Amino acid sequence: PHVADLIAAGEVVERPASVIKELMENSIDAGASSVTVEINGGGMTFMRVTDNGCGMSLEDAKTAFLRHATSKLRDEHGLEAIGTLGFRGEALAAISSASHIELLTREIGSQEGVSLTIEAGNVTSSSPAGCPEGTTIIVRNLFYNTPARLKFMKTDRAEASGVSAAVLRTALSHPEVAVRYIKDGKEELRSPGDGRMDSVIYSIFGRDFARGMLRAETSDNEITVKGYVSTPAACRGNRSNQFFFVNGRHVKSKTLQAALEQAYKNSLFTGRYPSCILYITMSTALVDVNVHPAKTEVRFLKERQVFDGVYYAALSALQSEGPGSAEVKLPEEDKKILTQTAEAKRYISGTPKQADTTKASVKPSDGFFRTIPAEQYRSTISGGFKSSIPTVRESGSASTVRDFSRISYSAGTADKKPVDFPASVKNQSAGDGLNTLVQKSPPALREHHPIRREPEPVQQQIQDMPEEMSYRYIGEALNTYLIVESGSSMWLIDKHAAHERINFDRLKSSGYSPMVQPLLVPIVCKIGVPDTQLLMDSTDILSRFGIDVEPFGDDTVAVRQLPSDIEQNEIQALLEQLCDDIRAGSRGDENSRTDNIMHTMACKAAIKAGKRTEPEQLDGLIRAVLSGQVRYCPHGRPVAVEMTKSALDKSFKRTL
Repeated sequence: PHVADLIAAGEVVERPASVIKELMENSIDAGASSVTVEINGGGMTFMRVTDNGCGMSLEDAKTAFLRHATSKLRDEHGLEAIGTLGFRGEALAAISSASHIELLTREIGSQEGVSLTIEAGNVTSSSPAGCPEGTTIIVRNLFYNTPARLKFMKTDRAEASGVSAAVLRTALSHPEVAVRYIKDGKEELRSPGDGRMDSVIYSIFGRDFARGMLRAETSDNEITVKGYVSTPAACRGNRSNQFFFVNGRHVKSKTLQAALEQAYKNSLFTGRYPSCILYITMSTALVDVNVHPAKTEVRFLKERQVFDGVYYAALSALQSEGPGSAEVKLPEEDKKILTQTAEAKRYISGTPKQADTTKASVKPSDGFFRTIPAEQYRSTISGGFKSSIPTVRESGSASTVRDFSRISYSAGTADKKPVDFPASVKNQSAGDGLNTLVQKSPPALREHHPIRREPEPVQQQIQDMPEEMSYRYIGEALNTYLIVESGSSMWLIDKHAAHERINFDRLKSSGYSPMVQPLLVPIVCKIGVPDTQLLMDSTDILSRFGIDVEPFGDDTVAVRQLPSDIEQNEIQALLEQLCDDIRAGSRGDENSRTDNIMHTMACKAAIKAGKRTEPEQLDGLIRAVLSGQVRYCPHGRPVAVEMTKSALDKSFKRTL
């Protein structure tokens, strides 16, 4: 029996987060309106869940820790319409078989409570006790008697992150329950428990997340969908903020996920995903929750109807986006802060509060830091390109290649006369002329002057210059494809894909050392509890690529250093994508994970398709493509298409 209990515990209790989830669900099933969760050391050494539910008698308290003992089912017909979060009677038995448990409970209206001590599934002591109405369960030393499971536990920080995620999901699933979460003596989360969806979203995710949410609602005779979905501008690089609740139970469903993303089909960039907190309510007879040990997967009797409910709820929210849309309401003090922030942004950017029709409109610059005219510098794309001759477009003529190294620039203006040196000096080199002047100086000065000694002759070596590549840059189509003429061919080059490949090869080179940009003011990014922990466990590989992050709370990181070719407004999307890369790579080998990260870094540092690029910035890129160095992007797509003159002539029927 003991071995059987340990095997069963392994199915139900995977980590401390599993324990917290099961205990909080029991508290909600007991009718609690307030639940407090406390952990120490990531939950492995100490967990406590306290509620104000109905409590238990001494007889029920002892029975509750027996396998398959439950008060939530009376007969087999109860499985056809499960309305509680728990129903199997496995949770307490599984937890008690792999830990030490202390229980304090008192029924509503009872004069005294009950205290139980359970070790390895056996009740070792029981006695009357004074305690408030409700139940308190303390779990200590999880997996102390299961070394096979204990050695696979992660760090305290990682396990605490899992507990935080479990508490967050449970708090979201029941806005009417006030949830308080304390980690190592510090309060990390508190929900108001007023039954309002917008209140719990604001209290858990904060003001910035709440600002980007729209109310979504639809219903028919059998299914009701309510909640909030994100605006297209507030979408993320992963699905970590998609929460679906069916009859108060958090579930993972490909059907619901596909319905949500189908509503955003024509509103999002590739690789961006919407966030949502959606509550689906339906008859318990239309959903089967008994298909997964953790009860996170469900089956729908009318799957198409559920799909349509989520789809039209999200679609209606997107269509109503605007001044009249129902967004998450913010407290008055936060509205004032946001108003002042918006005014400050308008002042900085120079945009007036209302358009002034009497003044000529001025087109704003592309970015805050892009204020230097292009003609003041002639730099090629960062990434280790060889120095080359820039390609520019001359006004009034076709594009040509100019050699700036042969152009003479005058240091003075036309009205200034050059210095007239003596004839004896004009015909000498600079070194000889200086020595001549020193020799004509007084003896005392010649004695101490350092130039009086003859310099050693320098051996000059003549190196072969690379053969100049001739091409003509014609222009750029759709701010994405470069049109280049070379020989008897015309090339269409995908500038983003080509630059991405160049960046990837540079990152993959053995001697790569990133050029970093320390930030005077750290960039704070809220990416969620699981992703924050993932980044903290991967700081070694991030530092290799020039990214320095540190925790700024359970669900937030502060970025203190970036690669110089990553724009600061890209860092949020970069971190989200890196989390997906690390998560995907953890299921493969180390090289696969590293390659995935390099793909993302190369993509974020590359020239963006759809944005205008100065011609002189493209010279090195064009040469790399035409020389054959770059043929495919890191994902295998071709970077250029060649159209020969004969093929074009044939297309226009110019051939005989």
